[in-house]
Amino acid sequence: MSEAANWKAAQASAARFTQDWGSDEPGGAVIGFDIDGIRFAEAGGVESLSTLAPFTAASVVRYASVTKHAFCAMVLAHSDKIGLDDPLGRHLPELQSAFRDVTVGRALDMSGGLPDTRECLSLLGLSVYTETKAGPLLEFLKRQTRLNYEAGTEVSYSNTGYRLVETALERQGVFFRDYVREHGAQAGAVLDAPDVWNDPVVGLVPGYWRDGERWQLSAAGLHISASGSMTGSGESLARWLIALLGDSGSFAGLLEQLSAPRQLADGRPSGYGLGLRRSLLGNRTFIGHGGSHPGYKSYFLLDPDRKTGLVVVSNREDANGYKIALETMAALTGAPLPRPSTALRDGTYVTESGPWWIKVAGSTVTYLDADETVYEDEGGWVSSRSASAPMHLSMEGEAIVGEIGHARRRLLPVEKQEISASLSGAWTSPEGARFEIEDGKVIMGIGPVRHRMPLHALGGGRFLFTLRDGPWTKRVCLHLLEQDRLELVLARARMIEYRRAS
Repeated sequence: MSEAANWKAAQASAARFTQDWGSDEPGGAVIGFDIDGIRFAEAGGVESLSTLAPFTAASVVRYASVTKHAFCAMVLAHSDKIGLDDPLGRHLPELQSAFRDVTVGRALDMSGGLPDTRECLSLLGLSVYTETKAGPLLEFLKRQTRLNYEAGTEVSYSNTGYRLVETALERQGVFFRDYVREHGAQAGAVLDAPDVWNDPVVGLVPGYWRDGERWQLSAAGLHISASGSMTGSGESLARWLIALLGDSGSFAGLLEQLSAPRQLADGRPSGYGLGLRRSLLGNRTFIGHGGSHPGYKSYFLLDPDRKTGLVVVSNREDANGYKIALETMAALTGAPLPRPSTALRDGTYVTESGPWWIKVAGSTVTYLDADETVYEDEGGWVSSRSASAPMHLSMEGEAIVGEIGHARRRLLPVEKQEISASLSGAWTSPEGARFEIEDGKVIMGIGPVRHRMPLHALGGGRFLFTLRDGPWTKRVCLHLLEQDRLELVLARARMIEYRRAS
């Protein structure tokens, strides 16, 4: 099936990336395969800075959001218990109306508007390291009454739908960990799905992030959920994907179902399926997904026509799995790589009202804290070429116009603004969170973790501040809704409100 594939060129492309990971730093592996098996495996760096054992294709890592398509496969396998058109409230009746009415399909295809749980916690001042458990997290979600946007009108990445659907299935005795172990074994893969970071996993290598000077061990406190709980080696992920491409037995028809186009409420296709996203390379469509946990990055890309694929796994925060997979697939197929575009003028832009802002720096466009590379498109437009973070933008005079997340936006350059003293004081959330604004700074946290973060005015009651949390840097929009009411906004969570303390 892969006679036309240039495996030699693909392996050379993969090796260029892995050779940059030295023998005294974290590393990763790039694996090429077809339905007959693994065609090459290139690895570099080490799997542990304590032992300095080389990273190999057999090193076990956290796949993170690569997990999503496997969970969706389990959902499809239990259509007698839960259906894609079921509203979440049918299975989780305790949810508030905004959440309850979102369908299972929209909860999984990123069009449901469900705010991301981890991002919500960040906006409440909880660190990536703060331990949280499944029960209290569900109680938190049960109290929420606002979506990020009306279900079916946009596409924006969120993990919460997977958490809620997993809870619904567990109430019916269906557990994801059992599913991945059993079906992984059928594919010749050793897979696991621990739901908390500190659960022991056989062979799991540590993850690392760089603080600017040295490598640090990664950690996370969030109960992981089936949005990103799978673990395994690069080899095991390749074997699992080979079974999907093989399209037989319990995997028959599965890849087609998972990658089938999903539609927004107005009928437009979104490009994000059930845990899989479509990627364009030249005039051809590929299917894949990435994953990111603190200290781990992964990606896979499949060519369903030629039955070939690539896997990238790593235990280092700075690995760009998408870039590695895309360039290696281009070498494999001979397809041209997209060209990054600088057609948008550098600067920060905001909509006339609302919390929506972007920052343009060369070919990188940051939208509500999420960075995307934009590429040349027809007619002077630029496109992110991303199904999970779609952008299609152009300059119109001084403004930037087009679609972000399939929603129409018109953004104007930010003019220099002053910070109003009327913002000063204490602000509190119904969840018990609190921060203060003083001398143009947001003050959040207590004692030795008390941070003072300067505000930068965008106009129209909107301000940006930068929150640093271990390996993450988050640019938060503070949006004044009323004189004594505001919201904090990130790309994945746009509904956390605070009121002025009396």
